[in-house]
Amino acid sequence: MKFEPKWIAWEITRRCNLNCVHCRSSSSLEIKGHPDFSLEEAHRILDDISSYASPVVVLSGGEPLLRHDVFDIATYGTGKGLRMCLATNGTLVTEETCFKIKNAGIKMVSLSLDGSTAEFHDNFRNQAGAFAGTLNAAALFRKHEIPFLINSSFTKRNQEEIPKIYKLAKDLGATAWYMFMIVPTGRGEEIMKELISREDYEDLLEWHYDMEKEENDILVRPTCAPSYYRIVLQKKKQTGDDFQRRSLKFSTGGSKGCLAGQLICLIDVDGNVLPCSYFPMSAGNIREKSFKEIWENAKLFQDLRNFKAYKGRCGSCEYVNVCGGCRARAYAMHGDYMAEEPFCSHIPAAMKNCKN
Repeated sequence: MKFEPKWIAWEITRRCNLNCVHCRSSSSLEIKGHPDFSLEEAHRILDDISSYASPVVVLSGGEPLLRHDVFDIATYGTGKGLRMCLATNGTLVTEETCFKIKNAGIKMVSLSLDGSTAEFHDNFRNQAGAFAGTLNAAALFRKHEIPFLINSSFTKRNQEEIPKIYKLAKDLGATAWYMFMIVPTGRGEEIMKELISREDYEDLLEWHYDMEKEENDILVRPTCAPSYYRIVLQKKKQTGDDFQRRSLKFSTGGSKGCLAGQLICLIDVDGNVLPCSYFPMSAGNIREKSFKEIWENAKLFQDLRNFKAYKGRCGSCEYVNVCGGCRARAYAMHGDYMAEEPFCSHIPAAMKNCKN
């Protein structure tokens, strides 16, 4: 299998106007020790990436709209032939923002929505008015014909909202809705007791399996939930269901659950290249090595691509090539990124046979 970078999330600032309970980078408006890099360095990084590959580059944060030069960065990336996208919480979006998004050649914008009402969303985001801001951003994007998708993160405090948020995402005109299953990193470590249970995790993926058969124009995809790919194959074996799921086709160029360090990565504001947004371990720093060298040679990435070396149930699982288990969740909860997926309930056939 060839491992090419298809999607890079780039933390261009750690500053944020919100203080969300699950924030992977513990962002806040005032951040010490993690300053924004210069526009000159941003150009150098985009030169480095584009000389090696042509991935989707998502300008993220923190809140990227807090950088006055965010659209200069996007414009430069567009000029290098990269597909530039933007991830925002939506609260700072204005008419002027929309004009700049289009002029910079940004292809897609993601919005965060963690509740179907202000009561839930504002509680999750620790900011009154955050829900209204997101809905206003969605309305402005529709007005200016800017494609946008919605990311929703879930814990026990808002898991009952999942079907309602899915409906709201459709009503708002989003092109896609991604259901994120929280990985406890950053500020998320403070809400470990709020993680959705293993049993509910499986039930929610079953719900997503049935929901995806609905006739609609919105792409839906469970994210940070690689077990979904195992469930799809299990259902096909059990029932012969051969429904062509768009979520699998849209798996960032692959048909595998966990893509960390395989098809995706994150570059943080300090230049560290991480396997994904929820995996707080660096494979190398682009201020010291080229992106190509890190991507192709870093031991961390090589480990993640060696499915035969996975441990526990993942290492014995017949679905390891399509699921792989969440490596970030394994690291967060076991302290070992090669360990088994802690939220998966599946017992591999090889293990069952050993017990018989």
